[in-house]
Amino acid sequence: MTAPARYDFDTVIDRRGTWCVQWDGVAERFGVDGLLPFTISDMDFETAPEVLAALRARLDHGVLGYTTWQQDDFRSAVAHWHATRYGAEIDTGRLVYGPSVLNQFSQLLQMWTAEGDGVVAHTPTYDGFRKAITGLGRELRGVPVGDVDALERELAREDARVLVLCSPHNPTGRVWTEAELREMTVLARRHGVAVISDEIHADFVHEGHVHVPYSRVADDFAAEGAGEGRWAVITSASKSFNFPALSGSYGLIGDPADREEYLRRMETGEGLASPAVLALTAHIAAYRQGADWLDALRAYVADNLALVAERLNAAYPELAWEPPQAGYLAWVDLRPLGVDDDALQRVLIEREKVAIMPGAVYGAPGFLRLNVGCARSKVEAGVSALVRGIAAVR
Repeated sequence: MTAPARYDFDTVIDRRGTWCVQWDGVAERFGVDGLLPFTISDMDFETAPEVLAALRARLDHGVLGYTTWQQDDFRSAVAHWHATRYGAEIDTGRLVYGPSVLNQFSQLLQMWTAEGDGVVAHTPTYDGFRKAITGLGRELRGVPVGDVDALERELAREDARVLVLCSPHNPTGRVWTEAELREMTVLARRHGVAVISDEIHADFVHEGHVHVPYSRVADDFAAEGAGEGRWAVITSASKSFNFPALSGSYGLIGDPADREEYLRRMETGEGLASPAVLALTAHIAAYRQGADWLDALRAYVADNLALVAERLNAAYPELAWEPPQAGYLAWVDLRPLGVDDDALQRVLIEREKVAIMPGAVYGAPGFLRLNVGCARSKVEAGVSALVRGIAAVR
């Protein structure tokens, strides 16, 4: 797949000195400054030009007062995106808002669980989930991706309260099929467990795979007479359009009483009645005008992932590595090579001068997560460093 030439993703943009976590914060995580980073899941690309134009126009207005998200421009843009992207008709009356997906996740956990309760999530597990769950005093119960028997065992435990879906899954890039989502929903409802589906990576599903919104699955169950169930979807355009610094996310909550409780908590307990106006502006522009840019970017990232596969498998055929079904994060299983994780990290940091996330961060020693949401020249440098680093420790 080759990205159309309409957009330039090859030009390297210097992010150093912009308070950027990936570049300016590398020493905090890896102990050394100046490394070439392939770490936190944001991209090195400018956001869509349509989004930038909308932001500039909003700033030119000059008045940045208190704002409401409960207006038709935002709600209709979300509905438009879901209809055109996923063929899903959403009830905009179910919409809620928050400063970030993780903040929404935390609020829902506090609503639906008590200290000590079990929260079930697939392993490997996004570290933001782990921090939120354990930080609130809940118990993280991990089940391997695809292990249905282990999933049911954990959901059947008396104190299991929430099943967390990362859909698509971070860090593996797995896209859940509709049959899998229905099976997980059956198990959750059988055991009275609520479902929270984080769909922030949904817009980055690659060709040959289809994202199924959890709201559609829940609505299908309701239409079949199985009841509404307790569920929520949390997401944002910030991942796919690369504007997480604007701080904005939204969600859908199925049960009206739960929805009202969530809004009450956000507006009173959290004091977040007024969202960031630039986040609203960016979402509306992205969802109304940004589809072509996103499709071009997905094609470019798919080529980046193909490059990783080509270089890794040429050097180490036993890896037989395949690109993920979604996202720009290359999740690489190095266990067939028998390399020592700590030794490899030392070589990557000290000799190769690159920062690549070790799998242990996500509870999976023996893996690496390489962020290829960047110019191809950077990907080439990173995968070359990884190939040399592996050779040095084998």
